[in-house]
Amino acid sequence: MKVCKAVFPAAGLGTRFLPATKAQPKEMLPLVDKPIIQYGVEEALAAGCDQIIMVTGRGKTAIEDHFDTSFELERILEEKKKTDLLKVVRQISDMIHLAYVRQKEALGLGHAVLTARELVGNEPFAVLLADDVIDAETPVLKQMMRVFEQVQCSVVATQIVEGAAISAYGVLDVKPVEGHFGGRLYEVLNMVEKPKFEDAPSNLAIIGRYILTPAIFDILTKTGTGAGGELQLTDGLRGLLKKEKMYAYVYEGRRHDTGDKLGFLKATVEFALKREDLGGPLREYLRGLKLD
Repeated sequence: MKVCKAVFPAAGLGTRFLPATKAQPKEMLPLVDKPIIQYGVEEALAAGCDQIIMVTGRGKTAIEDHFDTSFELERILEEKKKTDLLKVVRQISDMIHLAYVRQKEALGLGHAVLTARELVGNEPFAVLLADDVIDAETPVLKQMMRVFEQVQCSVVATQIVEGAAISAYGVLDVKPVEGHFGGRLYEVLNMVEKPKFEDAPSNLAIIGRYILTPAIFDILTKTGTGAGGELQLTDGLRGLLKKEKMYAYVYEGRRHDTGDKLGFLKATVEFALKREDLGGPLREYLRGLKLD
């Protein structure tokens, strides 16, 4: 089995970033000069996915416009001989063809994935949560593809989270798979959503990258609503575990939670510092700040 389709749940309201997200999707907030969602799409493309499925909702047309051709803008840039900017704009619209499906109500991540069922069909697929922007030499989804090629089962990305912070995540109960992928691969035995620190089965947190088999769809249709009256993907994954093996992979890379204000600010600074055109001046500016 090969993974060619990537699903992006993007119907959330982005309430943590109000009022900035009152009239624009949180996925379009820029990290330096590129919207959050574009980092995820580029990661999926680099991993070999050639079909992108966006699960959107009301007020998300800016995402569609961003990846569409902008004839007027391109014409103006062409007339003004701004060839570098024209190239950047055209690269976005030429990047890939996207399909869109509407999630009419925000009924949870599991429901968002289920909404993409008809477009995914009966084949394995990736799910990427755009809020998790991961800076990695080898894109995280590409790392996971290598695992999937060997195990041919669902794979979830995980990272080690020490201390009480683990309570903010879905947490995995696992056993190591010896001799594979440098000790980074685990077989999943169970998972718990946001446990108390003392009840957490491990320090391995689920991160927003998944490769799932199509069996997840039937399971989600039979899964009841969970926390917040929503259909939780974690509940569906727990059901999938009863039918199939599942693996967790501790990816290599640095994750930024851009769905959190402080995480967004940190990511903006770190991505800017890595830029040739901005890194030097920004570093000089930061050194000059008089911090208490």
